[in-house]
Amino acid sequence: MLKVGLTGSIAVGKSFVLHTLAELGCHVIDADMIARDVVAPASAGLKLVAEAFGNEILREDGALDRPKLGAIVFSDEEKRAQLNSILHPLIIAVQDDQIREIELQDPNGIVVIDAALMIESGGYRRLDKLIVVHCRPEIQLNRLMLRDQLSREAATQRIASQMPQEEKMKYADFLIDTSEGFDDTREQVVRIFAKLRNDPASSNAH
Repeated sequence: MLKVGLTGSIAVGKSFVLHTLAELGCHVIDADMIARDVVAPASAGLKLVAEAFGNEILREDGALDRPKLGAIVFSDEEKRAQLNSILHPLIIAVQDDQIREIELQDPNGIVVIDAALMIESGGYRRLDKLIVVHCRPEIQLNRLMLRDQLSREAATQRIASQMPQEEKMKYADFLIDTSEGFDDTREQVVRIFAKLRNDPASSNAH
């Protein structure tokens, strides 16, 4: 089975690319969804986060107060690294379980793991190929402001807190530029899917 990573910075169009790959027949694993599950109420992950950052990051019902935690880690690189060091091993363990299950059902398939911090966490190293999604910086900024209802300043800060797009692009086996909209992006995804289908790993269980 071919294991493919999908990554890119915030608001560059990764979700659309993932959705298109799923339509084409890839198995998809969404790391954001797993990231929410590993800090579900009463989970071991949430207990570790609360121990590290204090109970004030919990809501009254015991669930994680995401905006409160976000405010702490977005403006502090050290705290962000601390949070990632707690969550990444948990997320990767769940991903690996899901990959094994998919491989049992479809040994000749393609599984795509979507994760924003795949390069930063080193998680991409255990995969066969890496797709990096990117777009022009001004488009990224406008998309983020619109999507999350952020001011230009807040959106700029959030983008600056991540690895620069140009840096991520250096790790890629395949690049997808979403700057020109959905139709153009879909064509790029279809071309890359054809190359993945022809990869020896997708027709040999390994």
